[in-house]
Amino acid sequence: MDPAATAEALGLIGFINSSPSPYHACSAASSMLEQAGFSRVAEADHWPAGGNHLIVRGGTLLAWSVPDQIAAGAGMRIVGAHTDSPNLRIRPQPERDRSGYRQLSVDVYGGALVNSWLDRDLGISGRVAVRSSFGPVTRLLRIDRPLLRLAQLAPHLDGKLKSDGLRLNPQTQLIPILGLVADDGPHFRDLLAAELEVELDSIQSWDLMTHDLAPGRLAGQSDEFLSSPRLDNLGSSYCATRALCEFVQSAAQHEDTAVICLFDHEEVGSTSSTGAAGGMLPATLERICLCLGWTREDFLRSMSQTTLVSADMAHAVNPNYLEHYEPGHLLHLNQGPAIKVNVNQRYATDAIGSAIFANCCEAAEVPVQHFIGRGDAPCGSTIGPMLSARLGVTTVDVGFPQLAMHSARELCGAVDVCLMTRALTAFLGAQR
Repeated sequence: MDPAATAEALGLIGFINSSPSPYHACSAASSMLEQAGFSRVAEADHWPAGGNHLIVRGGTLLAWSVPDQIAAGAGMRIVGAHTDSPNLRIRPQPERDRSGYRQLSVDVYGGALVNSWLDRDLGISGRVAVRSSFGPVTRLLRIDRPLLRLAQLAPHLDGKLKSDGLRLNPQTQLIPILGLVADDGPHFRDLLAAELEVELDSIQSWDLMTHDLAPGRLAGQSDEFLSSPRLDNLGSSYCATRALCEFVQSAAQHEDTAVICLFDHEEVGSTSSTGAAGGMLPATLERICLCLGWTREDFLRSMSQTTLVSADMAHAVNPNYLEHYEPGHLLHLNQGPAIKVNVNQRYATDAIGSAIFANCCEAAEVPVQHFIGRGDAPCGSTIGPMLSARLGVTTVDVGFPQLAMHSARELCGAVDVCLMTRALTAFLGAQR
C-alpha cells in the first residue's frame, strides 16, 4: 500500500476512534475543518457573506466554501453522508436490579446486528443535558472503560441453540450488565455526575449509547483491510470532510459553492430536526445565497445547476454468501467506489448523476464499480432519494464497499479510503 493510501486509512481509523457517537463525530469533523481554515458560525447569528464556514446542530454538521468570485445563481456541489450507526441506546430510566446484577435497559437503534454486540467490552458515549442558570446545556460524555457487558448464554443451557440458531429478544435478552448490586456501587446518575464533575441533581436527561471499546486497525495478511466499528457511515463522513479540506487547501479556482452535510438519524429514517428529511439543509443553502445578496430566484436558479453526491457505504461481495448478490454487479474491496442504482428509487442515481461522478473519478484516476441488488431481494436506502426530492437537484448515490454492514465490527478495504477521498475532492472542484 502506498504511503498516501496508508495515511488516509490511518486517518479514518483515528477519526472513528475519536467518534463513538454522532456528537463526537461532529466534534472531530469540526476540528479537521477548523484546521483547514473554516470558522464555526451559530445558526442564530447573522452570517458573513462568502468564505469557509460550518455549523453544528446536535449530531449534524454542515460546512461550505464559497468562491471569492461567484456569479449570482451559480450552482453548488454537495456531498451528503451521515454520522449515526446502529447501536444500543440507554433508556431514560435504565437501571434494573435482577438476581444480584445491576443492569442498564437499552433500546436497539437502527438495524443493528444485535448478535455482534454480545460478549464485547462496551463503553458509553453521547451527550448529557446538565442544569444551569441559563437553562439546560449539553455536555459531551465518553467513558472508555468496560462498563457494560452482554453475556451470551452458554450452549449447555439451551438445547435448541444448535437446531434453531441464536434468537435474541430485545426486551428481555439485550440488557447489559453494569455491575453487582451487592457491591453497592454508584447508580447510573451518580456515574454520570462523577464523569462530568457536576452535582447529581444537575443531571437532567441524556442521549447516550454504547460503543465497542476495541479500536479500529489495519488487518489482513498485508494490511489490505481496515477493521473498525461504525464504518457505516463514518467512512463516508471522514472522506467527505477530508475532501472539503483538500479542496479548500488546494486553492483551486472554482465556480460553484462546495458543501458537505453530515446528518444524524439516517439509520432510523432521517425524519428529525437534524436528519436529512428535515429543513436544516434547505434553510442553510438558501441562507448562504441570501448572505451573498442574491434573490430567491437566484437561489432557485442555483438549485437547477446543483449536483449532490449521497455518500454511504456499499455492499462488498461476501465469498460465503454469493447467492445473495446480483452476479453482474459484484463489488470488490480496494477497487474503488461504487455507483449505486435502484430503479425503484431506493437510490437516487440517474444517468446524468452517474456520468458526472464517473467523469470525476476518471479525472482523479480512480476506478469505478457499479452496484445493483438482486431482483428478488429488498434494497436498503440512503439520504439520496429524500434530498433529491426535497431540493430537486441531480443526485448520485455512491459508496465504497464493506463487509458486515450494521455489525458492531465492520471491514473495508484500506486503499478504498484514499480512492473515495480523491473522487469526492474531484467532484467538489469539478467545472461545469
